[in-house]
Amino acid sequence: MIKGYIFDYGGTLDTGGHHWGKVIWHAYERQQVPVSESEFRDAYVVGERTLGKNPIIKSDFTFRRTLEEKIRIQFECFRDKWSEACGKAYEQAVVDDLYARTLAETDKSREVLLQLKQQFPLVLVSNFYGNIATVLKEFKLDGIFESIIESAVVGVRKPDPQIFTLGVEALGLQPDEVVVVGDSMDKDIIPAGKAGCHTIWFKGEGWTDDPVDESAAGKVITDLRQIVNSEGLD
Repeated sequence: MIKGYIFDYGGTLDTGGHHWGKVIWHAYERQQVPVSESEFRDAYVVGERTLGKNPIIKSDFTFRRTLEEKIRIQFECFRDKWSEACGKAYEQAVVDDLYARTLAETDKSREVLLQLKQQFPLVLVSNFYGNIATVLKEFKLDGIFESIIESAVVGVRKPDPQIFTLGVEALGLQPDEVVVVGDSMDKDIIPAGKAGCHTIWFKGEGWTDDPVDESAAGKVITDLRQIVNSEGLD
């Protein structure tokens, strides 16, 4: 019997199940930034590694500020392609585009979470920079989760199953009483299964087009509202 839920954050509650790399690339496309997808992918990797290795993101950074840093680092890889003024214009356009879409996605997620919260305790388990509490407040998602397990705070990162065990312990339940919802097969679904939890894979556009073996997931959804529908909360 299911008694509680664990949610991933990035890629699950803020993008509609899509990998952030692809989400950002589509913003580049919409804003007609003159770089190839290959060039973008290289810059994206540089940005993620830079933010992962250096304490650039502070605990009081909003998502918008975090996004600005992320895009700024990416655009530094292109600084020889255009003038500084042109680069800044593209950079701002991409940030504005992404932020508006993130607001829309988190609004949808909030509705689902509030419905689930009427019947189940919820915990958030996320690989994040140490500012997840600030981001949740920004998007009016604060107060929904019983506890937040953030990698930068607890010192454990996905795909280590231990981070999901911490989430189960925060719920005060047994692993087989908990469902983990996430967008990443490798970082959410497989390790959560190893921790003994039930799993729901929120399937969206991945970083690559390689086929994914869905057999590790207990259930596959393409819209977060499918969870409340299955629970009879709609």
